[in-house]
Amino acid sequence: MGYDCLIIDDERMLSENTVEYFEMFGVRTAWVVDAEACYAFFREHSADVILLDINLGGTSGFALCRHLRKTISAPILFISARTSDDDMVLALNIGGDDYIKKPYSLTVLLAKVKAVLKRYKGPGPEEDVFSDGVLRIHFGRKDVYVGERKLALKAMEYKLLAYLVKNKGRAIPKEELFSNVWGDAIVEDNTLNVHIRRLREKVEADPNAPRYIKTERGMGYIFEPGAGA
Repeated sequence: MGYDCLIIDDERMLSENTVEYFEMFGVRTAWVVDAEACYAFFREHSADVILLDINLGGTSGFALCRHLRKTISAPILFISARTSDDDMVLALNIGGDDYIKKPYSLTVLLAKVKAVLKRYKGPGPEEDVFSDGVLRIHFGRKDVYVGERKLALKAMEYKLLAYLVKNKGRAIPKEELFSNVWGDAIVEDNTLNVHIRRLREKVEADPNAPRYIKTERGMGYIFEPGAGA
């Protein structure tokens, strides 16, 4: 059975309230309490977006995220009462697509989840192919290649790269990326910076001297096509 959302959290009352609220608005949601229950869930079901707590008793959410990323590309949104920047950066580096601090507003969380679902379940393929002879993107399939090597991009990394490429040659302000890639105008700079760094590590010959994804000081970022040819 396919679900819109899976919550992995050992806080029973909060999770049950979240499931009930999401279901009221048509977001089919399941809840499991720990890693073992999560593995069992995915043996029988699927989920389009995952809400993952860090503190899960026997196994941390960090360890579970690493394991899930071996086989699952669905967006993972961390939800946690831990507020340090180190936790947030680690969560994004190991495969998380966003980091939401507890206590969260059910209204805001639902809006975030629905925005993610709209992006990843939206109708129709995107425009065909971008290629400069080195970097190649098949938008309909969401496949990215450098030469003949297929890149393993996480969901939000792909969305960010696709938006940059479709707006190639134009300096894109951070606020525009927050709004159009994350669907959230109040995403923190750290989230964007981590994703840009990870993209550069995957698509650039030298991430420290990027030729595709360049920083426009005081503006944001620009994708320069043909830089790898």
